[in-house]
Amino acid sequence: MWYKSYSLEEINKLFAKNMTGFLGIEAIEITEGSIVARMPVTDKVKQPYGLLHGGASVVLAESVGSVATNLIVDPEKYIGVGLEVNANHLRPVLSGEVTAICMPLHIGGKTHVWDIKIKDGKGRLTCVSRLTVAIIRK
Repeated sequence: MWYKSYSLEEINKLFAKNMTGFLGIEAIEITEGSIVARMPVTDKVKQPYGLLHGGASVVLAESVGSVATNLIVDPEKYIGVGLEVNANHLRPVLSGEVTAICMPLHIGGKTHVWDIKIKDGKGRLTCVSRLTVAIIRK
């Protein structure tokens, strides 16, 4: 489904910039139908009561889904931009890292919809998110 064969190194160059770089988000796996990324649970991503901030989970979800979309489209002609994101926070995370598994629900010409499941270090579901991305001409 990808526009070309991408390496983890290429994907992580994207993640190393801006907010994703600040939060330590990195891709750890790419398959034919998914991207998996992780984020360390440090003070940078916690709310004042010591729990993983829900907004940080949303940043992780939107980031991995947006990168996934932009790995599908022709980068010379199109760019994917977030249109809508939602998240249900199911379980608190205090430490360690979280892993996001991003898989497509719909890949269309004008929109992509992604299912992102975030799990803690024990493999327990902590957040489910859906991201809709608009595909626009550059």
